Amino acid sequence: MDTSSYGVSKLLLLLLAASIATALPENKPGSGQINSNSVLVALLDSHYTELSELVEKALLLQTLEEAVGKHNITIFAPKNEALERNLDPLFKSFLLEPRNLKSLQSLILFHILPRRISSPQWPSLSHHHRTLSNDHLHLTKTPTLRFKVDSAEIIRPDDVIRPDGIIHGIERLLIPRSVQEDFNRRRSLRSISAVIPEGAPEVDPRTHRLKKPSPPVPAGSPPVLPIYDAMSPGPSLAPAPAPGPGGPRGHFNGEAQVKDFIHTLLHYGGYNEMADILVNLTSLATEMGRLVSEGYVLTVLAPNDEAMAKLTTDQLSEPGAPEQIVYYHIIPEYQTEESMYNAVRRFGKVKYDSLRFPHKVLAQEADGSVKFGHGEGSAYLFDPDIYTDGRISVQGIDGVLFPVEETTPATEVKPSAPVVKKVSKPRRGKLMEVACNMIGSRFMPCQ
Repeated sequence: MDTSSYGVSKLLLLLLAASIATALPENKPGSGQINSNSVLVALLDSHYTELSELVEKALLLQTLEEAVGKHNITIFAPKNEALERNLDPLFKSFLLEPRNLKSLQSLILFHILPRRISSPQWPSLSHHHRTLSNDHLHLTKTPTLRFKVDSAEIIRPDDVIRPDGIIHGIERLLIPRSVQEDFNRRRSLRSISAVIPEGAPEVDPRTHRLKKPSPPVPAGSPPVLPIYDAMSPGPSLAPAPAPGPGGPRGHFNGEAQVKDFIHTLLHYGGYNEMADILVNLTSLATEMGRLVSEGYVLTVLAPNDEAMAKLTTDQLSEPGAPEQIVYYHIIPEYQTEESMYNAVRRFGKVKYDSLRFPHKVLAQEADGSVKFGHGEGSAYLFDPDIYTDGRISVQGIDGVLFPVEETTPATEVKPSAPVVKKVSKPRRGKLMEVACNMIGSRFMPCQ
């Protein structure tokens, strides 16, 4: 072979090597780029599916790509049964919680060494190796020539071999001490973010508010409360009055209760006109809310829409007519269908006060129900107990009630009689009358 032909063949080999080098991707340190022949790709496509899912849920793909790009790695992959069946369900749910992401990442990185260790390179004596989680693993070989990592046995050594790493199959999951302590801490009652069990709240009898724990008082300071407040109450101290009308503060949310019963009327159906009068035509809903807030109780006799449709224009056109009609249908007592029926069964007729003072609403028993009003203007209890909350009671009736007008008896006109003109005598004084009685009628002025 001459020197010219040898030089041409050498040049061709160099060009071929250069083309092959440029065609294949290269794992440069710190580049983070991997090829299809990487051990990380092999792990994701292997039969270790449970570990692959944990890697994806732990968001460690970018970290592992950088580790593979820097150096060879060794992965200890637990078998699927170790993660599916042999793992504590509470511990698995702990790992999958979003707030425990760091614990899951530490657990996975604990199974990866930043160096390549194959079965021929396995140390015969116990040897410590630092993992990607900055913890240490103990690699040992048993007298029966079995490989162990910590207390887990290698069941499939050199299972997956790639240029940038190797995968060994192990029998169970490796748990670092930090993750175990974190799990125990979260499971401990001291770290559970719940309300500390305490006794029932106490109410201060003087202020009627919940007692708050008093701040610590330094030694030697004067007492916080006067001595009279610390003494036990005697017989002369009466208990606090019950909430009622006219109190200094509203003990009831009357506006919310009135709004609630009006919504109940609308959802019940057939009482839209009554609700419209209370809310739109008048300000009675606001007035009722104030009364209930002050502690009053009310019973509303609500005419249905058929009864309200019978009202004429003249009955509603006068100023204040809608208010007067509704006032007569509000009883300042808390009555239910049962209480009113029992009352009329016992007493026959019962008169209830109304807000249209001084008129009263007459109730009586009729046909096994309660009948309100007089004569043709009466109404029956049609829909009992539409709304009852202990403060407001709504009873549906089938007519509009009007009070009986008090009329004066007419004077009888007698037939006309002839008019007789009477001449009144001059009125004497008392002294003259006494003198006439003593002297007699002979005296001229006495005639």
